[in-house]
Amino acid sequence: MTRDELQNAAELLEQAAKAAQDDEARERLEDQAAAFETLSNADRGPDHGKIARHEHILTEIAAGEEAAAEHIEAALESIRAYRSTVEGV
Repeated sequence: MTRDELQNAAELLEQAAKAAQDDEARERLEDQAAAFETLSNADRGPDHGKIARHEHILTEIAAGEEAAAEHIEAALESIRAYRSTVEGV
């Protein structure tokens, strides 16, 4: 089962990686995009803790990478939309 919000986040993070000016930020964004691609097709969706860790990483990258910040923020919106459907906390 595909989770559309997570798939959208993966695509936006790929765009962010292409826009990134810093090589380290680009690599981290590519890693995050791959992680969300995997999560979007996993048997079970991520829990609040896993999502929070990804949100923290992305917020950190966005703070130092203005060229990609818009794409990262859009991805975070998709991630938060998904997270609002997760039971628990």
